[in-house]
Amino acid sequence: MKSTLILGIAGSATVIVALFEMMRRHRLREKYAVLWFMVALGVLALAIFPGLLTGVADIAGVEVPVNLLFFLASLVLLMLTLQHSYELGRLEEKTRVLAEEIALLRLDLERRTVEPERRPRPDVEPPSNP
Repeated sequence: MKSTLILGIAGSATVIVALFEMMRRHRLREKYAVLWFMVALGVLALAIFPGLLTGVADIAGVEVPVNLLFFLASLVLLMLTLQHSYELGRLEEKTRVLAEEIALLRLDLERRTVEPERRPRPDVEPPSNP
């Protein structure tokens, strides 16, 4: 067997096993696992069928097939970075809103515990002066 085939199969198998283990331990969400699973299958396909990359490079007009591979890998990493930036921004906004809500609830709780005697209670009638 060629060393590239062994390396490709071993790398893909390692990624797939790591994915299932991370999902089992709830360390990775399913939507990210699908993406990494597709990457692992792509590496496996290229390891088993090395002519596939050459054929796709010819169709795309790329002279060196490895350049196409690096370009596609860069696109995958760029998409992952954009996705994580989007998620980070969304979570920062949620965190800010939750912090504001907690601050308002604490303020309301402090007002209720510090000033209970200043406010008239609706269920108790004020004492009448004879």
